[in-house]
Amino acid sequence: MPVNQLKDLENKIDELIALCEALNRENSALKSDVAGWDDERKDLINKNELARSKVETMIDRLRAMESQV
Repeated sequence: MPVNQLKDLENKIDELIALCEALNRENSALKSDVAGWDDERKDLINKNELARSKVETMIDRLRAMESQV
């Protein structure tokens, strides 16, 4: 194999290695983002359930007050 072809092959391999490293970093960042969004989603679900519970309690109190009148 001529020297030029070997150099070209070596350069392409180096580019592939650099691309793989960049993709691995991007993948790690995306996984971190997903984990953060999952935590945020769980927090919002909990807050929604708490709000729903409070509203239901207020509605029950209003119904109880209404039936006393």
